[in-house]
Amino acid sequence: MSIASRCGVFVLSSLIFASSSALSLSAQQTEPKAEPGGKVILDVVVSPRSGLPVASLQQQDFQVLDNKASQAMTSFAELGGEKAPVEVLLVIDAVNATFSTVAMERDQIKNFLRSHGEHLANPTSLAIVTDTGMQIQPSPSKDGNALSTALDQYTGGLRTLRRSSGFYGADDRMNLSINAMHQLVAREGMKKGRKLILWVSPGWPLLSGPNVQLGAKQEQQIFSTVVQLSTQLRQAQVTLYALDPLGANESLLRNLYYENFVKGLTKPRDAALGNLALQVLAVQSGGLAVNSNDLTALLEHSVEDVTAYYEISYDPPPADRRDEYHSVEIRMTKPGLTARTIQGYYSQP
Repeated sequence: MSIASRCGVFVLSSLIFASSSALSLSAQQTEPKAEPGGKVILDVVVSPRSGLPVASLQQQDFQVLDNKASQAMTSFAELGGEKAPVEVLLVIDAVNATFSTVAMERDQIKNFLRSHGEHLANPTSLAIVTDTGMQIQPSPSKDGNALSTALDQYTGGLRTLRRSSGFYGADDRMNLSINAMHQLVAREGMKKGRKLILWVSPGWPLLSGPNVQLGAKQEQQIFSTVVQLSTQLRQAQVTLYALDPLGANESLLRNLYYENFVKGLTKPRDAALGNLALQVLAVQSGGLAVNSNDLTALLEHSVEDVTAYYEISYDPPPADRRDEYHSVEIRMTKPGLTARTIQGYYSQP
């Protein structure tokens, strides 16, 4: 699934956004590398029925299941707070949102940044994805005021690939979006520690349903791209959050349709483009897919996940075949607690 990339640059006050280099990715060109003997590392957030993530839990409070079989942990650590090795990347998606929606997003993001003044809990970067290129702030900052000022000076252009452009316009938007995801995750993967990508967007077109027919070659391409993205996110220790700012203005059907594709994809013949939906990738990475007109609240809720979390590792069972899907589940021994982490991974023999 080849995806074209175009570039642009803008400079804002003391913060510089650099254009991404041209990049064309396909499932065939960038297959995930085998990891013989490599450990599976899980970033786990534990929550009660309501309230903030739970701290001060012990290793015996957790049970790790891989394909429903209990696994012995090789490491366990409680992390969180300002000293945790976490960076945040806040992405504004101008490919899949209208000009007025992007303007609203920008205002609420500025409110979020300014509410923290010069003391954001974690180093934060900004990225803006448009249909003419992608701009990325090269260095993170904890100064919310400076980030807000930089964002305030960027006006952005009205996207040309509108929803009304039909199927092929939707296809272009999805390709641009997936390519941007590849680039951003690859960039974050060069850094150590955990990363949160907060992707502000109603999501890209799912292009799935009874009227969309795929051939075996297309299904294999989609499956390979799913394997690649899933592996790329996991190896980079990226947790993805899909933050839809349209809230009640978005149709209920569109909001929930992605749930048909959340279950892990195990074989090519079951592949659909919906398996590459932003919301699906977010949930499968251990993040959230949420929507609200109050984007500031969504951002606050997302970064709360790093106030307390746990890093757990284990040795994965051997794979019998290439791209073998393994489901992952964390069970809590204490009642009333729910753990969230990656839903699965693809293993190589």
